[in-house]
Amino acid sequence: MQKNTPKMQLPKLDDLFLTEEERKQNSLEKVIDIKLSDIDDFPDHPFKVVENEDMYNMRDSIIENGVLVPALVRPKPNGKYEMVSGHRRKFY
Repeated sequence: MQKNTPKMQLPKLDDLFLTEEERKQNSLEKVIDIKLSDIDDFPDHPFKVVENEDMYNMRDSIIENGVLVPALVRPKPNGKYEMVSGHRRKFY
């Protein structure tokens, strides 16, 4: 009779050469500049970007105050990023 033993999670090779502090820093969210060409849309995102009064108000606010809440992206295996939140900001 074969036991169902859980598989052990092994670290990546690169992680073996990092300190614990470096591993913690790498797992934190960060604000970084990314080229717009490196950001792909989130397929089947439930919200659509619509040019309406709210969109123009947001544009005017960005022009006047800068971006107050950055967009949220996640890394993709191909080195690009996928837009999770902030689709309208991508246009400004």
